[in-house]
Amino acid sequence: MIPYVRGKVTRQAHVDLPPGSSEEEYARGGFSGAYAHFYRQHAPVAWSRIEGPLRPRCFDLGELAGQPAADFDDYLAGRQPLLGNDDVVVSMARLTKPMAYFFRNADADELVFVHAGHGTLETEFGVLPYRRGDYLVIPRGTTQRLDPADVSTFLVIATRGELAEPERGLLGQHALYDPAVLEVPSPSADGVGSRLAGQSFAGSAPGVREWEVRIQRQGELTSVFYPFCPLDVLGWKGTLTVKRLAVSDIRPVMSERYHLPPSAHSTFAADGVIVCTFLPRSLENGDPGALKVPFYHSNIDFDEVLFYHDGEFFSRTGVHPGMLTFHPQGIHHGPQPGAAERAKDAQRTNEVAVMIDTRRPLAVLAGAERHERADYWQSWGARAATADANKGRGQ
Repeated sequence: MIPYVRGKVTRQAHVDLPPGSSEEEYARGGFSGAYAHFYRQHAPVAWSRIEGPLRPRCFDLGELAGQPAADFDDYLAGRQPLLGNDDVVVSMARLTKPMAYFFRNADADELVFVHAGHGTLETEFGVLPYRRGDYLVIPRGTTQRLDPADVSTFLVIATRGELAEPERGLLGQHALYDPAVLEVPSPSADGVGSRLAGQSFAGSAPGVREWEVRIQRQGELTSVFYPFCPLDVLGWKGTLTVKRLAVSDIRPVMSERYHLPPSAHSTFAADGVIVCTFLPRSLENGDPGALKVPFYHSNIDFDEVLFYHDGEFFSRTGVHPGMLTFHPQGIHHGPQPGAAERAKDAQRTNEVAVMIDTRRPLAVLAGAERHERADYWQSWGARAATADANKGRGQ
């Protein structure tokens, strides 16, 4: 594919932009298909107003404010669905005490990111400890139970397709993270067992000890009761299991002279869904003309969701850990006014964030609006640029 070149451009994308211009990447297939780079006189996010449903959105999920406190005693009741389509549902959950039942999702694989807290995940495969900054990969149909040692907050990504590691191509199979760092559980000699005491449920005979498994199928729950702990596995073998990946074991790809696209940070993939992890890394310090902040782009083929977990997010102000942003297909986004100037002398990023890209458009789900910051779309436009310029002049 030989690119056409017209007007004032740069020879190398994201490096030495024409003076006074803003670069926009207009591309298909995320960042791997046909493309065009526009060099604009004004940032494409410098809007004065937006009318209609297509706008950037932000949800502040730090404490899941507005939900009844009793919900957080129950893992399923405490889940707040935020965004979803036929391929994925993104939820936030907070759990204050051990689950009183087991759960089995027959609709989806689950990728659980631990935003806060620590504890254990109990499954038929065995017990895995979890802590802040862990990914837990739970295949569809796994019987599971979370036992938090303290208040735990989770970002839950439920995918219809099977979660897998992304293709690494020329980087090789050990890039980003060596598969050997993935932790898998082992059962104990007398079976996995459970610390969940038997309970009597409505309809049970007095004094009968039962264990409940709640199974989700087509969005509905069915309860199955056993007179024994269902995690009674003595051993297992195979290639399908629960896994744990700590973000501290991910080694981000870096370039001294070129700002890499988000796809370079892919961590997991499923049908219609890509999950990326942004981590502290060195910035593009090898070329004074290289962009250090993300380039503007307009999401032609993917909706983009970003969950802010930890650190300082240098490409924008006004966000803090526990926030989730949603940038739908068809409308631009990128760094805020002044971000490039703020990053000029920066040497490293200090941020941890989870990005979810979806091929199909996402819908905002019921109840999510109560966590929304309605003025988020204004954080780029003409008023934001003026405010940033005044701040730079000390006004």
